[in-house]
Amino acid sequence: MSDLKSKTCKPCAPGTPPLSRPQAVTLLAQLPGWSLNDTASEIVRTFKFKNYYETMAFVNALAWVAHREDHHPDIEVGYNRCHVRFSTHSIKGLSENDCVCAAKINALLGE
Repeated sequence: MSDLKSKTCKPCAPGTPPLSRPQAVTLLAQLPGWSLNDTASEIVRTFKFKNYYETMAFVNALAWVAHREDHHPDIEVGYNRCHVRFSTHSIKGLSENDCVCAAKINALLGE
């Protein structure tokens, strides 16, 4: 397996199929804290912080990563938490890009 956080996101060509459940599970093994939803169409993780300032600092760093990779998650922000969901809307499921971004976000926290 290659190191996901060293990769960059690539546009999905038209007709690219989403990852199968076994492919997603294999990549998920490299992503501590992330889980696969029931339909294997997205990966999710909730990050917890001490306060609002730390939460927002994380959200801003996450936004920078998403901008650099041109691959954007759905996020929900609360006082001391950030819920992140990745899927590739153009293929209606998961792509390696989702896992690459999740790995880079984990790296923000030293994971």
